[in-house]
Amino acid sequence: MCPATAGLGNGFSATIDRYTAAIVQWQNACLWHRMSRVRSPLAAPIYADSRGRHEPEWPNCRVLVNLESQQNKEVDLRPVEVPEWLTPFEPRRGLSNGHLQTIVGNYFPRPPFRVDGVAETVEVDPADGSRVLCHCHWQAEPERAKRLTVVLVHGLEGSSDSRYIQGIAARAWDAGFNAIRMNMRNCGGTDQLTPTLYHSGLSGDVGAVVRHFARQFSLERVALVGYSMGGNLVLKLAGEWGDQPPLCAVATVCPAIDLAVGSDALHEPLNRAYEWSFLRGLRARYARKRALFPANYVAPTEIGAVRSVREFDHKIVSRYCGFRDADDYYYRAASARVVDRIVVPTLVLQALDDPFIRLLPETRAKLVANPHITFVETRHGGHCAFLSRDAGNEIHWAEATVIRFLQAVAGQRNGS
Repeated sequence: MCPATAGLGNGFSATIDRYTAAIVQWQNACLWHRMSRVRSPLAAPIYADSRGRHEPEWPNCRVLVNLESQQNKEVDLRPVEVPEWLTPFEPRRGLSNGHLQTIVGNYFPRPPFRVDGVAETVEVDPADGSRVLCHCHWQAEPERAKRLTVVLVHGLEGSSDSRYIQGIAARAWDAGFNAIRMNMRNCGGTDQLTPTLYHSGLSGDVGAVVRHFARQFSLERVALVGYSMGGNLVLKLAGEWGDQPPLCAVATVCPAIDLAVGSDALHEPLNRAYEWSFLRGLRARYARKRALFPANYVAPTEIGAVRSVREFDHKIVSRYCGFRDADDYYYRAASARVVDRIVVPTLVLQALDDPFIRLLPETRAKLVANPHITFVETRHGGHCAFLSRDAGNEIHWAEATVIRFLQAVAGQRNGS
């Protein structure tokens, strides 16, 4: 038993088994129903197109990671060359349910985060003075500028101190990369640094952080890593920037690419606990912003009841962030509109049993068609969890996979 799980004991396993027995049958039925409605190829062939162009250095690789899965055998496609850095994902015993993966993954113990760093605020909008807080971990000079710098972006109501952000920051540091743990506006206890709210379309904030540190340290190569809402932000920026230096790679875990269907999925009965959790944080944040900037925000009684994330986005985000309504916000902020324009090596990790991330068929088609995107979808994994059967800290399969991908991009050979 690894140190991280040594204190959990048999009681933890028994709790997992009881919870699994209660929901796994229902969830599996919903999963297979959803899969039967949205069918798309489980692997994409590598080929030269009709104009004779050869496949790029980073060929499209849409594969079910459990390579021997019957689902792969059902698809009549030529074999796909699986990248060397991509290993099969097998869920941890007792965690083959998406809800269990999500919940346990959120609280699973990790090794203490002990990477020294320095905190710095970065102005992201000169018009209103909005700043974000970044925690930076720099490799020693004179190699700093030449090392890959990884900007890490958290999900909705997360922060630079979220467990998954600290976990992948430690791996990036051990791999020899510079790591920047970025807070979105207001997150990480920084409500006072901006008069505005944050939302899923602020890809420009990520770009401002990249430019700031690239100028400050003459950084040659920067990679973006985003989780969930942060995944949408970094994919959106990559689509907007194209091959603009110093951006050289992007990796995402369960990115919220199609915002509208994801928001609606949160309101499904079995997902209401997640939605309530998000809403508690969002409503509390609105109350703090009103206390700090009373002239900018009306009283909650004037807004009325907010019973869903969609209502919050319609009544508050749209009102204060320049959108017509929730649908206008979801459309303009979604990276789904620009993923076909991404031209740097990009990794998208998704799980079929993610409780509330949804991909529309046309978005899947864009991801598959883009030769610069490696789109990997596993049967299990939940939302940003991917707790595997591997021992020790390697239980966090997604983090290890992202770092191996970035090492491959950076031309490094030592594994994580």
